[in-house]
Amino acid sequence: MSARSIDGIAIARSIKAQTSQRVRELGEQGHIVQLDAVMVGDPSAGAIYARSQQSQCGQVGIKYRLHTLAPEATQEDLRAELHRLNTDPTVTGILLNLPLPSGIDTPVAQYEIDPYKDVEGVNPANIGLLFYDNPIIAPCTALAVMEILRSVDCCPRGMNAVVVGQGAIAGRPIALFLQHELATVTTCQIETRDIAEHTRQADILIVAVGKPDLIRAEHVKEGAVVIDVGINRVKENGTTKTVGDVRYEEVSEVASAITPVPGGVGPVTVAMLLRSASDAAFNQLGPRRINP
Repeated sequence: MSARSIDGIAIARSIKAQTSQRVRELGEQGHIVQLDAVMVGDPSAGAIYARSQQSQCGQVGIKYRLHTLAPEATQEDLRAELHRLNTDPTVTGILLNLPLPSGIDTPVAQYEIDPYKDVEGVNPANIGLLFYDNPIIAPCTALAVMEILRSVDCCPRGMNAVVVGQGAIAGRPIALFLQHELATVTTCQIETRDIAEHTRQADILIVAVGKPDLIRAEHVKEGAVVIDVGINRVKENGTTKTVGDVRYEEVSEVASAITPVPGGVGPVTVAMLLRSASDAAFNQLGPRRINP
């Protein structure tokens, strides 16, 4: 068997086209989609990332602004900036660029973002609402994984799904989404004994650990759909390249469909962020379920 390579770039292109149309329709109704990013630290360190954000937003008609706080900014300084953006009616989405300086508590900062403007779905309120299958905005990586499964007509209902990795914005939310889709879900993490014993039972295998080549052919059930969320930079033959958590060449001979790295989950995650920015703007037009 030679697996179908899932083209994340093509999926992202389709999502962006839909998002562009929605942003245009909102604009025609007088509602501008405005994404404001906040960065703490050396502006030069995040300049490339910020330019990429601005370019991606521009592709779908979303307005973008970057706000940079000095490296010595305190937790209170960041809280005040986020509060200012929360209360600014022209701001429809907020993105907090990570990592933050060591003196700032990241979860505390994320909690300060208005759940209705939280385009990455990282506010604990949004994570909590996902438990009830009713998020305002869900984490973008988890949304991307579910979109990829839909793109290959993979319905999780009744399937055995294994999620390797228990990160707060990837593994855990993905497991919740799969449970809501009525899959039988097993979650594995660093203390799991004999991971292969579990992964070989998976019809759907999601890997989000950050460890190169963790999953090889012997870990995978024949015909499984494999989604590789990992992004790792490794040196090989004197050059640095990006690889996932899955040994792609080996697993492709066993799986029915697999995402490459790069070109798989990454582009779809970016596209889902843009879609979430448009969702945030739309959600703010209606009544609130919760207050920030």
